[in-house]
Amino acid sequence: MTETTYKPLRRSRTDRMLGGVCAGFARYLGIDPVAARVLYLLLTFATGGALLIAYAIFWIVMPEEPAAAAPAWPTNPVPPAA
Repeated sequence: MTETTYKPLRRSRTDRMLGGVCAGFARYLGIDPVAARVLYLLLTFATGGALLIAYAIFWIVMPEEPAAAAPAWPTNPVPPAA
């Protein structure tokens, strides 16, 4: 029997605006987090605000990604001048 591998759906630790839910979905789907946030905003208006409740539920239910799995963004991207 073969084991199937899957990507876990987790809230982002590093690329979050509020709870990391949209960034977690963006990472899972392989899209830009800004695009996921815009799509979420449009769908929130289209559903009459029902996705606000869904966001709160996902914030509670989705686990946060482990600290080791978070990508390490450089704190100083420009090397110091010598």
